[in-house]
Amino acid sequence: IEDHWKDYELFSDTLPEEYFPKGANWLMLGPSGPRRLRLAVEHLAQYRDGTCFCIDLDPRWVVKLIKKGWMEHLEAYKKHCVDQALTVLSAGHDIKCLFATPKLLESLCNALEEQGKSFQDTGITGIFSGGTEFTPQWTRFCVEEFFGGPPEESGIYMTPTYGNTLMGLACSKPVTAADNYKISYYAPQPRAATEVVSFDDYNQVVGYGETGRVRLTTLTDELFVPGFLERDEGEREPPFET
Repeated sequence: IEDHWKDYELFSDTLPEEYFPKGANWLMLGPSGPRRLRLAVEHLAQYRDGTCFCIDLDPRWVVKLIKKGWMEHLEAYKKHCVDQALTVLSAGHDIKCLFATPKLLESLCNALEEQGKSFQDTGITGIFSGGTEFTPQWTRFCVEEFFGGPPEESGIYMTPTYGNTLMGLACSKPVTAADNYKISYYAPQPRAATEVVSFDDYNQVVGYGETGRVRLTTLTDELFVPGFLERDEGEREPPFET
């Protein structure tokens, strides 16, 4: 069984080497527990000839804290994870690449500012982020306030991603101020193909710019799942060529 490795090897080909240099070390700051994400990011780093330092956050514990309303404990747990990341980043491991969920990335940036530092001081140049919702507003805030500008000015490149076990990773086309920080995801074809279909007729693909439900078809060496209806909604975008 190799599909879960191939997902990230295909994704590796989409990363701009200027910001995600081969041989660079990685930091993984995100959910572990029953998820495969930690192992997958670790494989991505090794596939690119680097080492991955992992800070695990157990999502099962986070869910329990939220259900009990223990928000103070939740914040303390998040701070505990971010503090570990700061320790790793200050230990001289020459980390250039980072995976983090949007919320943990924001917490990391805020913690750095509390230390009188900027994100640029970490030496990280490439960020692969996902796992929770990305919005154009949040992306703009990150780029302009935390990173110090677009990649050509700050030297920091962030690629939003959307994905799951069936799809693999759908990366976004480059997010720019000229496009109002719009995020458009493209499935890793031909391994997976997404369509946006009508809420009233799942056999009817909507027009460009229209909203509908995401329908996924997966075809790999190991698995074929035709026309699986995701819970997610999306807006259909025109094709994008790199």
